[in-house]
Amino acid sequence: MNMSDWISSHYIEVFGAVTGIIYVILEIRQNIWLWPVGIVTSAVYIWIFFANKFYADMSLQGYYLVISVLGWYWWKKGGRREAEGGRQEVGQTSLKQSLTEEEEKKELKVTRVNLRTGVILTIVFVFLYLVMFFGLSRLTDSPVPEWDSFITSLSIVATWMLARKIYEHWFLWIVVNAVSSVLFIWRGLYPTVILYLVYCIMSFVGLVEWKKTINNDLPGIIK
Repeated sequence: MNMSDWISSHYIEVFGAVTGIIYVILEIRQNIWLWPVGIVTSAVYIWIFFANKFYADMSLQGYYLVISVLGWYWWKKGGRREAEGGRQEVGQTSLKQSLTEEEEKKELKVTRVNLRTGVILTIVFVFLYLVMFFGLSRLTDSPVPEWDSFITSLSIVATWMLARKIYEHWFLWIVVNAVSSVLFIWRGLYPTVILYLVYCIMSFVGLVEWKKTINNDLPGIIK
């Protein structure tokens, strides 16, 4: 089979890989258009993962569709939430008078995870992993329920952190992308392997670029 024949028979996966790379580039640049691109990518991979029996990953793409809508909203309206938080600390009346229209429209800023948020997210990850592993190992024919559950659970947490612009989500993506690359090589999903290797490399780039824009003055997401 030559290259053109191979591409024609795997065009959906190739398309998903291309949109996925565009997605992570937009993520690194903190461009809000990453969310609609993510919706398209997730829709494509729902079909791909279903066809290859990665059921937890397929469900994860459905979660991505939902969180992409929320992330789109949070990124656009996040500045108003931050301003309201500050308004409560200083006093609603005085700050409401001094708050400008420009500050109201300010987009969500990058912050660091605090201790309480980290503990809660760890508990959520462990709970999701156990539930998914039990379901996949008992109710499906997934060939790798433990790894499928691990990738999916960690990705759910990382995507929520991305939607809230929490810097440390990049560390989770490095782990997810490295493990996924090995897993997809084993399953022969080579365009997807390339995609996740690119994801892994660009996650390191994301660490560097997002660190430049961290707003250390903002409170954590969960106090």
